Amino acid sequence: MQSESESAQALNVAFVAGVAPGKWFHRWEERFPDVPLASQMVDDGEQLAVLRDGRADVAFVRLPVDKDREGLHVIPLYEELPVVVAPKGHEIQAFEEIPLAEVADELFEYDGGPSERLDLVEGGAGLAIMPMSVVRHFNRKDLRYRPVTGVKPYGVGIAWRRDNESSAIQEFIGVVRGRGANSSRQESVQRDQQEAAKQRREDRAAAQSKAARARNDASRAAKAARGGKPAARGAKGRPGSGKRRGR
Repeated sequence: MQSESESAQALNVAFVAGVAPGKWFHRWEERFPDVPLASQMVDDGEQLAVLRDGRADVAFVRLPVDKDREGLHVIPLYEELPVVVAPKGHEIQAFEEIPLAEVADELFEYDGGPSERLDLVEGGAGLAIMPMSVVRHFNRKDLRYRPVTGVKPYGVGIAWRRDNESSAIQEFIGVVRGRGANSSRQESVQRDQQEAAKQRREDRAAAQSKAARARNDASRAAKAARGGKPAARGAKGRPGSGKRRGR
């Protein structure tokens, strides 16, 4: 997959809060133990910047993103449930789920990271709508949350730059998408599979040739036994009487 000079270079993977990439990391380590993987969690506002400036080769991002403007490949993976977050004791605790219209007046605008947003909710700035996985990730004891209706689910995808098509990135995308080791696109794996298939064909042909020779030898031996003479070959290597034709 990589040259010797690149073999020690790590594959850098970024992910936003709430995404749990551990299962993919474990699969990578099992399948490609010679290629180290480095990971970092970033705020939503940094999810594209880390790809743009090269801090990450691949990133798990929140959708939507402008992949054409950013020059990215983006594959949607799954959707997350939106929830409204409030301080402990807020009236949302009395409901199983909350319509957006019921809390719209209490929402506040903030473009910073999720941890700071939760700080503001906890401090009484208002309510926030966030992915449930993010709220669970930070697990603030003084906050409560409920599913909110009337809000589109949050999408999560995996993104990488179009001008970076390394085999390591392609392998990682395959791991995330569930491609098995036997269908790996790794060059070395493909080469080994091709060589193994070639060897099987050669072994099969050799076995068939050996079996054919054994049958021929057995046939000549049987004919010789019936005629009381040892088996002999003609001038051209075929069974014959042992006599040569005249010129």
